[in-house]
Amino acid sequence: MIGLSETNPDMVDLVGGKAAGLGELIRQGERVPPGFCVTTEAHRSGVVPRAEIVEAYERLGAGPVAVRSSATAEDLPDASFAGQQDTLLNVTGAAELIAAIGKCWESLHSARAVAYRDARDIDHQAVWMAVVVQRMVTPEVAGVLFTANPLTGCRTEMMVDAVPGLGTAVVDGAAVVDHYVLDGSDQDDEGCLTPARLAELGGVGERLQRHFGCPQDVEWAIDRDGALWLLQSRPITTLFPLPPDTGKPGPRVYLEFGHVQGMLRPVTPMGMSTLTSQVAAMLASFGIRVDIVDIGGRLYGDLTDLARSRSTRKRLVKLMAVDFGPRAQAVMRHVLADPRFAPVGGRSGRGVAARGSSLRTATRAVAGIVRTLARPDAARIRMFDAIEQLRLRSAAPDGLRSAAERLRFVRAQDPAGNADEIIWPIVTGMLAAALPAQLLKGVAGSDEINTVLGGMPHNVTIEMDLALWRLAQGAGEHRQLLLDTPPTELAARHLRGTLPDIGLAAFLDAYGHRGVAEVDLGVPRWDEDPTPVFAAVANYLRVADPEQAPDRRFAAAASAAEAALHQLVARAGSRRPVRGRIAGFLLRRARSLAGLREAGKFAGLYRLREMRRQLLLIGVDLTGAGLLDQPDDIMFLTVEEVHAAVHRNLDHRDLVAARKAVHRRELRRRTVPVALLSDGTDIETVLLAVPAADGTLTGVGAAAGRVTGPARVVHDPATAHIEPGDILVAATTDPGWTPLFLTAGALVTETGAVMAHGPTVAREYGIPAVICVPDATRKISTGQVVTVDGATGTVTFT
Repeated sequence: MIGLSETNPDMVDLVGGKAAGLGELIRQGERVPPGFCVTTEAHRSGVVPRAEIVEAYERLGAGPVAVRSSATAEDLPDASFAGQQDTLLNVTGAAELIAAIGKCWESLHSARAVAYRDARDIDHQAVWMAVVVQRMVTPEVAGVLFTANPLTGCRTEMMVDAVPGLGTAVVDGAAVVDHYVLDGSDQDDEGCLTPARLAELGGVGERLQRHFGCPQDVEWAIDRDGALWLLQSRPITTLFPLPPDTGKPGPRVYLEFGHVQGMLRPVTPMGMSTLTSQVAAMLASFGIRVDIVDIGGRLYGDLTDLARSRSTRKRLVKLMAVDFGPRAQAVMRHVLADPRFAPVGGRSGRGVAARGSSLRTATRAVAGIVRTLARPDAARIRMFDAIEQLRLRSAAPDGLRSAAERLRFVRAQDPAGNADEIIWPIVTGMLAAALPAQLLKGVAGSDEINTVLGGMPHNVTIEMDLALWRLAQGAGEHRQLLLDTPPTELAARHLRGTLPDIGLAAFLDAYGHRGVAEVDLGVPRWDEDPTPVFAAVANYLRVADPEQAPDRRFAAAASAAEAALHQLVARAGSRRPVRGRIAGFLLRRARSLAGLREAGKFAGLYRLREMRRQLLLIGVDLTGAGLLDQPDDIMFLTVEEVHAAVHRNLDHRDLVAARKAVHRRELRRRTVPVALLSDGTDIETVLLAVPAADGTLTGVGAAAGRVTGPARVVHDPATAHIEPGDILVAATTDPGWTPLFLTAGALVTETGAVMAHGPTVAREYGIPAVICVPDATRKISTGQVVTVDGATGTVTFT
């Protein structure tokens, strides 16, 4: 037993998170109801110390008390456990108190608490329960104060929810609450709180946030004498991290870049250290300067200067159409209408390369595009020759022995260095695919144009998927082994060399440098861990209908595309002869070139794989020297930090452990803001929502067709079980996901653009796709029957 005033944050293992937090509030001079804590030692023993509890209860003055759970995994920075374990109010008498403590103990193993810990990978055996007993406050009004706006993420606003009487009505959602936003403006005298009370709560919030160093979720009550009591203060666990402080005046706007590559998971620090320079260099090649920053382990681009530049803001929204998609466009329209982002006076070149550099880039672009349009086959041959040269040059030279030599090799690499022979055929194909929609307005709909863009040849990702399909078809006597054995076990047997020969070695020779989230240097490639490949093979082996075979579906999509192109060109030529001829020319070039979109990334992955190999070998040396715990911990350092370890023997184990904990927390995050303001505001949350019809989710049609089937919500393709015809629902997809497309009936994603990886591959397989469906993975459940309509951009529950 211990008094609340004696607890502190270093005693979480003994008193639990809630009691430790209350003790800290008392030490800071805040008004907290007096009480005591039944420690975890009692819970570990399994015996309620009745005599001690009754004695402490009587010292408290007996009468009504609040009995509150205080588990060792509670009120943590990344796990609040709000409402997951029991609190009992107005408990009176020793017998009721002993029974209430027993109920708090039991609630540690309630279904909701177990599920909450499972979702956060918290070990059930490592969690114990302390119990807080406090004198009951009889409130006139009570509620919750958030020191940052939990709905928008804005750190310059506080939010208060209040009700007359007990505050449990707020946290349980059992009553209509009075809702206040404290943003510095005058408050109206409405509801159960006066402006003076709101100002008092605002002052408390500022004080607590300053002390604890992060936004707080505060439970409070005001008694009949007008005294304000604090019942709890814990971190707000749902906020997305703030952008870094640039020290520049005024608000700034950041656009998330990772979903362009189909990646919303956090990037490892090593991956971030290479990706930031890679993306910045890629943009610079087009004459655009953007600072790439790490926010919550995700890649964001600071577009503030581009938004305020008179020369770029006019075309900023249009430039986002190809890769960023309609959600990003809607956000940027909102930003450009915000007077805080009005164009600066005079000519501003910030965010745009110098005029001479821009002119050189434009000259190269025009020459490359014209050359490609004139002779697309020759351009394609030059491109694949350049990719082969990149593959050959990516190999590390013989003779690298020491960690210092390997590090010099890694630092000398330039993953962003793509030659013009690669860049301009890709750009030309994307333009040829995007422009006809404008030229054919009123003549052809987007679904018809998307049909023309289906079954596209020369796509390395499609070729990879079909190669894997052929491997599955040749499984023969090993079919049942591949179907019945978990993919993880098959992968382990392959790496040990004990799996029968199914042709996987040849497949990995060609495509082993790929993987999910493959642009992150810190993520294993398929040749290191082929588990996702075996999962895809098992999905292929479940295809029973010959017409659903991926090669037939791809051939059918290509045939439908050629037929649609012929009809469209004929119709456009008769109705709009000039535009029709131009659109027809571009669509034919698109069919020859747009499939090359995947090739640039495919080529860059060769260098990333070799850099990863060398870094892991350095990791072996650092582990042997006691500077890391295991070789792949090197991926949680930056290149500069590895240099310090190699040359100055710096021990980074504590740093790696801290970063891995943050990475694990961010891996659990299911939603990532499309765009942020520097005050933390998720811009999409302040846009006016467009109401949808009942039973309908609305997004953007990205691949034509209409299919009804059972939904399959997938967060990790490595373990995905897809039955033929399932509707694949995911937050986003990258090329590492595309083997799942071969048996899926349709694709639904929360992010993306029409020309992004996922929709492009979906069109080429002839499956409908609807992208940019907000919260699709939460609103749709596995097994629900839905209809995906690529023409209307809707997902309907049936």
